[in-house]
Amino acid sequence: MNIGTWLYTKLKGRQVGTDMMGNTYYEERKPNPGYGRTRRWVIYARAAEASEVPPEWHSWLHYTTDAPLAVTGRKLWQKPHQSNATGTPSSYRPPGHDYQGGQRARATGDYEAWTPGA
Repeated sequence: MNIGTWLYTKLKGRQVGTDMMGNTYYEERKPNPGYGRTRRWVIYARAAEASEVPPEWHSWLHYTTDAPLAVTGRKLWQKPHQSNATGTPSSYRPPGHDYQGGQRARATGDYEAWTPGA
């Protein structure tokens, strides 16, 4: 967090809550007349990555709900929130990916290789 964000948060922000990942959520103490509603923002616990905001807080940040959704109302089939893993070692790599050895299964009869001049 830079000094400007830190100063603005200390002077004008009111802490609303935190999530399981350690992100802290704030809103303005008084509504800004030029903006029309109280501003809401998040201070990330780690590097700023928007996919680290769970759905409960995403709806609050985007003014869909007035209060963050309760985490206790989850169904058995709902999975816990995961951040975007693109570009990390835990990202999806299909069979045949260079990092998985570069060998894919042989193609079946539905694939016909193109050769120039044929």
